[in-house]
Amino acid sequence: MSRRRISLRQELPLLVWLVIVWGALWQDFSPGNLLFGALLSVAVARLFYLPPVELSGRFNILYAVPFALTFLAKVVMASMQLLYLAVSRGPRVKNAVVAVTLRSHQDLLVTATGHVISLIPGSLVVEVDRSTSTLYLHALNISSPQDVENLKNEVLSIEAGLIRIMGTREELEILRTEAPA
Repeated sequence: MSRRRISLRQELPLLVWLVIVWGALWQDFSPGNLLFGALLSVAVARLFYLPPVELSGRFNILYAVPFALTFLAKVVMASMQLLYLAVSRGPRVKNAVVAVTLRSHQDLLVTATGHVISLIPGSLVVEVDRSTSTLYLHALNISSPQDVENLKNEVLSIEAGLIRIMGTREELEILRTEAPA
């Protein structure tokens, strides 16, 4: 499988990350070990097919901090809801697999959205369709069409937050045009 060439600027974050992982795995951040890790990361990136991680070149800290705080609040709330469901309803809780088509087609944003959703207790990504940017989620306590819509809206809200943090200008424009007038 051939890989289209990408610029060093786009590949540099991947290479730096691989070097950091190499140093952490060996618990040795000496210059010689990091140099060997850099050579190894270049070899891995050139010899094996890795889909390029294309970064938008922007990161908005003003959206990242509130997003992180909201995420932590959602984790706490979902944990409390799961505790309540486990104690009060036990095995009678209804589950569902729900498909949510995302706006973004960037692998990074689709992956980040899936990870954020999976870290919030009560839902888990079971499948990702890269061609359509669709996440298939296994979710707890889904018993009505309204629950399905609420889950979809929650996922799209998380995706919108991630787009505001690190999405492309085109994705930001899509968010602006979707906003109710």
